[in-house]
Amino acid sequence: MPMIRQYELVERVKAYDPSADEDALNRAYVFSMRAHGSQTRANGDPYFSHPLEVAGILTQMKLDTASIVTALLHDTVEDTRSTKDDLAKTFGPEIAELVDGVTKLTNLELSSAQSKQAENFRKLFMAMSRDLRVILVKLADRLHNMRTIRSMRPEKQVKKARETMDIFAPLAGRMGMQWMREELEDLAFRVLNPEARNSIIRRFVSLQRDGGDIIGQITADIRVEMEKAGVEADVFGRAKKPFSVWRKMQEKQLSFSRLSDIYGFRIITRTEPDCYRTLGIIHTRWRAVPERFKDYISQPKLNGYRSIHTTVAARDGKRVEVQIRTREMHRTNEYGLAAHWA
Repeated sequence: MPMIRQYELVERVKAYDPSADEDALNRAYVFSMRAHGSQTRANGDPYFSHPLEVAGILTQMKLDTASIVTALLHDTVEDTRSTKDDLAKTFGPEIAELVDGVTKLTNLELSSAQSKQAENFRKLFMAMSRDLRVILVKLADRLHNMRTIRSMRPEKQVKKARETMDIFAPLAGRMGMQWMREELEDLAFRVLNPEARNSIIRRFVSLQRDGGDIIGQITADIRVEMEKAGVEADVFGRAKKPFSVWRKMQEKQLSFSRLSDIYGFRIITRTEPDCYRTLGIIHTRWRAVPERFKDYISQPKLNGYRSIHTTVAARDGKRVEVQIRTREMHRTNEYGLAAHWA
């Protein structure tokens, strides 16, 4: 994969934050590239590609300049000759503190690798981070490491995957970042139980072979109903991630064929009243499955998650989960606490 160029990174940040400190971004890019010099990663890529990709993940989350600069510099104190004082002189005390926070979490992670009590470990992580941006950088760091885990020794892959499943994925969930939790779980699942994951993927393929594009068909059905009722909304459908399907099979002790909602649909409306109007449209058109309705709009989850969930028997009686939310709720649900910095 080609490395993100200096001007591209700056452009990405300026696209969502026109007042971003371009000079700081440029200086951090050059500082990190020079500090890491000719270091390489296990897969042979220049080491600098790692902090750069971590910064890239944070631009997708639309984080502030300080977070992006911290991502670029997050391994410089750990892995190069740079010190916290060097960073404070060059980038100011805020950045030096953030990088120091990430370094401390990395050291904690290395020393407590044997920690069996994942819950205590997560609490310690939270307690040690006076600034939540430190945790966001650390999560993005772990995500990129998991995306490139194939180049590690097999025993190290298992250790990192286990740690990700026990500590980092639930931490992303706590922070309200659903997409990151799901991706971390699935990347860890690929290492820890490749047979189970492959068998679920094979079953999805055979479902598609037998039933055609189920997702496309049901998405189109929902759009027709929304247009008829004159409610403006975006509709997206997807197959659930292999790990969440497998977890459901384990929890409910069901075989794949008996699992109800392996497909999920999201209807994203403009306003809160439109969410409830949409619920009426869906329940009028399809039969609701009893005891599968949750209103997290009127009663949000502790991490701020808001959405209506319902399961209905859609086309050919296939049970599908439908989530209904506004654009604002969707942004908060996907990016959680990170959304507050945007």
